[in-house]
Amino acid sequence: MTTRREREQQVVVEGRVVADFGREFLVELADRRQIVCTRKGKRQDATCGDFVEARLTGSAQGSIERLGTRRNLLYRSDQWREKTLAANVDQVVILLAPKPAFSEAFLNLSLVACDAARIPVVIALNKSDLPEHVAARRSLDGYQHIGYSVITMSAKFDVAPLLPHLENKLTLLVGQSGMGKSKTVNALVMNEVARVGELTASLGAGAHTTTFSRFYRLDRDTAIIDTPGFQSFGLFHLTEDQIGEAMREFRPYLGRCKFNDCAHLSEPGCAVIAAAARGEIGAERLSFYQVLIEQHRELHELHPEWSR
Repeated sequence: MTTRREREQQVVVEGRVVADFGREFLVELADRRQIVCTRKGKRQDATCGDFVEARLTGSAQGSIERLGTRRNLLYRSDQWREKTLAANVDQVVILLAPKPAFSEAFLNLSLVACDAARIPVVIALNKSDLPEHVAARRSLDGYQHIGYSVITMSAKFDVAPLLPHLENKLTLLVGQSGMGKSKTVNALVMNEVARVGELTASLGAGAHTTTFSRFYRLDRDTAIIDTPGFQSFGLFHLTEDQIGEAMREFRPYLGRCKFNDCAHLSEPGCAVIAAAARGEIGAERLSFYQVLIEQHRELHELHPEWSR
């Protein structure tokens, strides 16, 4: 005769990861009940937004047995490790601010990561109440010209300009520390933030609640995933070809260079460099790309095992 605990452990349920605490995951079931799960074995490959199958190990605990098929995955990597940010999202909002001044390198790296993952992007310039906002917005004109959506908002006073872009989508929010992302999340889902904070604290995961990605519902069809602020967006998992393809204004010229293996650095007959000389590609974007490729090559020469 089986015990109650043994019967519970035979139950497999479907759900979605709504918080990633590194070694533990909060999984929301179809009835909106949430359970704390570990990942079976040593694998820590689940992330916020994943659809999963979990085996119950208690009334509010489980073990993730299987990950569902992902339609996309956004992650960053540096010379030490890879960090997944979210899966199965409809778009990414990159939050910037004029003060402290946002890093254009961070913005460009984020855009490459999103385009490589084929995830649409909205660039949101926060703190529209500051006098520095006008110049900061002007600096983003080039990004709007090559096809990125750019909006302005103030998390402190009014997040309304952001709301139409979130409607009926799952949106991942990313940004450097200091851009006002926490205020934005609080303005959108203050009660939910407080509730999840209380829940994770009661589960003993409170110390990690600002370290990993979390999923918040705004309504039945609209949700956001908040990520921790970070200062760099490593792209060491991408190949040179993937980086070039992710520069969206390069795409009309790719395949038109004199040499098939052209890296668009200084090769003769390069269609990308020629387009930049004609003003069809921004000089700053080409320079960013060339520096990125040179750094990419240096790093992979130092660590050839990463290219395997």
